Amino acid sequence: MPLDALLLGHEEGEPYWFLNNLYTLKAGGDSTRGIMTIFEFLGPAGFGPPPHTHQREDEMFYVLEGEVTFWCSGESATYGPGGFAFLPRQIPHRFQISDTAPARVLQITTPAQFEDFVRAVGAPAVERRLPDPAEPDVEALVRVSAGFGIDILPPDTEI
Repeated sequence: MPLDALLLGHEEGEPYWFLNNLYTLKAGGDSTRGIMTIFEFLGPAGFGPPPHTHQREDEMFYVLEGEVTFWCSGESATYGPGGFAFLPRQIPHRFQISDTAPARVLQITTPAQFEDFVRAVGAPAVERRLPDPAEPDVEALVRVSAGFGIDILPPDTEI
C-alpha cells in the first residue's frame, strides 16, 4: 500500500517534552511503514542522557545548531552544525550537549518505535521553548525503557 506524502515545515510535527528536551516528531512508524522515526530536538546546554544501549534500533544524529559530543565503541567526537553520528544497536553509547549553549539536532532511529518511547516517558508540549533546566527522572526512565528494548546503564559505564 502506498504511503501518503508527509510535508512538514519548521516547528511542525508533534511536540513532546522528553528528558527536559523539546522533541518534535517529524515522522514515525505510521508514516514510514515502520522503517524509521525522525525527531528534531532542542536540548539545553549541558544535557546528556545516561549511558544506554538500544537492543532494537540504530540511532543517527545530525547536528543542526550548537555542539554535541558523542561516545560509542571507545571513541568520542565533538561536532557542530553538519556533524553526524551513527550509534549502532546493542553497543553502549551516550551524547552530551556543550555546556555553553543549547543544541538543535535531527535524530533518526531505525526501525521505528522510538516515538512510542518518547510518548511513554515524555508529555505533550504546549509551548515550543526549552523548560528550566532539571535533572531527568532516571528511575522512571529505567522502569519504562526496558519495555522498549532500551537498557539504561550506570553513569560510570565505560563507553
